[in-house]
Amino acid sequence: MVLLGVALLVCSYMAWNIGANDVANAMGTSVGSGALTLRRAIIVAAVFEFAGAVFFGSHVTDTIRKGVLDFGDEGFDYELSQKLMYGFMAALLAAAIWLTIATKYGLPVSTTHSIVGGVIGMGLWIQPSSVNWSKVGEIVLSWIVSPLLGGILAYLTFITIKKVIFNHESPLERTKKIAPILALPTFFVLGLALQFKGLKGFYNNLDQAGIIDSSRWLPPKDGSTFNPFLEGAWIPLNSLLVALAIGVFASSILWMVLRRYEFKEEGYAGVERVFIWLQIITACYVAFAHGANDVANAIGPMAAIYEIATSTSGVLSPNQIDVPIGLLLLGGAGITVGVATWGYKVMDTIGKKITHITPSRGFAAEFGAATTVLIFSMPFLAVPISTTHTLVGAVVGVGLAGGASSVDFRVFGKIAASWIASLPFAGVGAVIFYILFAGNPISVAVVTISAITITIILLIKKEVVADGDEHSIIAAEVPEGELDTTTPFGLFHAHAEAVEHTVDCMMKAVKAAAAGKDATKYITATIAAELAADNLKSDLRDEVGRGVVITVGHDNFMHMIARQDRIADYAQNVAEQLSFRELYNNDDARKHLVLMAEAVMATVSSYEETVEQLKNLSHSGFARKEMETLAEQIKEVNLFEHKADIVEMEAATIVFSQGDDDALAAMHMYRVLQRLDDVANACEKAANAFLPLTHQG
Repeated sequence: MVLLGVALLVCSYMAWNIGANDVANAMGTSVGSGALTLRRAIIVAAVFEFAGAVFFGSHVTDTIRKGVLDFGDEGFDYELSQKLMYGFMAALLAAAIWLTIATKYGLPVSTTHSIVGGVIGMGLWIQPSSVNWSKVGEIVLSWIVSPLLGGILAYLTFITIKKVIFNHESPLERTKKIAPILALPTFFVLGLALQFKGLKGFYNNLDQAGIIDSSRWLPPKDGSTFNPFLEGAWIPLNSLLVALAIGVFASSILWMVLRRYEFKEEGYAGVERVFIWLQIITACYVAFAHGANDVANAIGPMAAIYEIATSTSGVLSPNQIDVPIGLLLLGGAGITVGVATWGYKVMDTIGKKITHITPSRGFAAEFGAATTVLIFSMPFLAVPISTTHTLVGAVVGVGLAGGASSVDFRVFGKIAASWIASLPFAGVGAVIFYILFAGNPISVAVVTISAITITIILLIKKEVVADGDEHSIIAAEVPEGELDTTTPFGLFHAHAEAVEHTVDCMMKAVKAAAAGKDATKYITATIAAELAADNLKSDLRDEVGRGVVITVGHDNFMHMIARQDRIADYAQNVAEQLSFRELYNNDDARKHLVLMAEAVMATVSSYEETVEQLKNLSHSGFARKEMETLAEQIKEVNLFEHKADIVEMEAATIVFSQGDDDALAAMHMYRVLQRLDDVANACEKAANAFLPLTHQG
């Protein structure tokens, strides 16, 4: 009883870790793109993960995960079974602790490979000859193959979206026509993947109950043909028909919705609204399939421990064993709690720190990953790939569609290193725990509770106290139609609007002073507006500083923020200059000062429109036509700045030619003119900093 109680504790801890780390596969890109808030993503993931695990998780499981151990055809004797019981406990505990460490640092690793590493380690210790090295080699190969193929498919998917939709003159209208067509192959693939991954256990359960013949629905291991009309086809005809029906149904529904839906958003924001729907549906599928499949990483070894501990013979079945419904409930509940309590950390990495994600990019990544997983689930390949590795590769592929600078390869390098470390860490950990267990239930209890407690104290407790999910903009509730404010370029544009407001307050102060009125309230308003802009700048810098990847590169973006901030700084300086003393009392000079302020305001307004176009460019995936529009906007800012220079020259001429009667006042007005010119020059420099982006990709 002691051993079973501790085993259930470890199983729960493992399920919690699966939820905390692996569910980022489903929800990371949705959260990073703003398609779902963190809170909503947790709710959606919890529902679909739990449903997949409990209602469609397989009621049988293989004895040795992924066939990495082979003890021959003679079965298990009592002594070997007892060793394996403690070995499975050690493997579960080692894998769970490794997942905790990875999650603490926001590293998305494979829960399957982690438990496989633990199983390999305990197998090497118990019976070295049992390790199936060819299967281990396939797993190692998958570290390269699955991210590569996922990346290629995601890259091609997004490039297709970019060429067909974003490069079109009317992207939203184009989306309304293309999206239903795009939905057909998308949901066809998801329909097949749903059956082969998410419903595999369900079909097997129905087969065991004598209701259906699962070979007519699932790919047979001994299949030999692609012809769906022949027996033993890799993809059975029934599955194709169901997938096609799902695709046609989804495409028809989307077509009807788009005919009636009144978009509050325009342009690319409207396009992204459509991809939000597609991305959320794809994310729900991934969460459901993950719950149905990967709950076995926690309950599979637990089921083996349960069978050995409760059977009269104390011997393990060599093939498949029944999984009690209670274990499925335990696994589903553990995954759900893991999502809700610590899932945000890895979501933040996948959604923010590898590359900049929008709903269209997130959809491309999820579709590429789902297609890759489907391809490698076919028996003619049967390579045990990781969904985590595949999705990370897909996210990198989408990022590369915007150029190499769009991907933070330092973060990807850390992630790849954690993949390589999964097998040896879990394997060595399993051996250490197996030795410490010493085949004694009391030792198992002491070692297990101590290991979990120490891990929680060292890694989790500090995180809970110091780091809540409200630290990131991805946790904010996003009102419909305001998705842009969740992206770096959206925030950058919001800062540009705050800068424009500062300059507008400054212009009112100039006009009041030129009219001989008290400009105090406008000067105060300018200072307050600059402070508000400064706060936005700080928030934006903090967000980027947390590791959020910007398509144009971190350093370039920081330079752009600094350039834009100077506009507000100079505007505040103009207002402060006005408070020093009265302006030169000359009607012609004051008139030209107002003309200069208006010319500066026009320059700033043109600059704000340029930043808005920069945001559009980002949404479009750096489409060629948007680059050309940005280049034209930059030219316009330069033209307005040149006009302001002419006005300043005319105003300065008047001041110096007529200001001899009050030289100090004339000099003061000239300083105000210079500061106004600084505002216009700052706009020109800030806009010209965008020039490299007109040649992106």
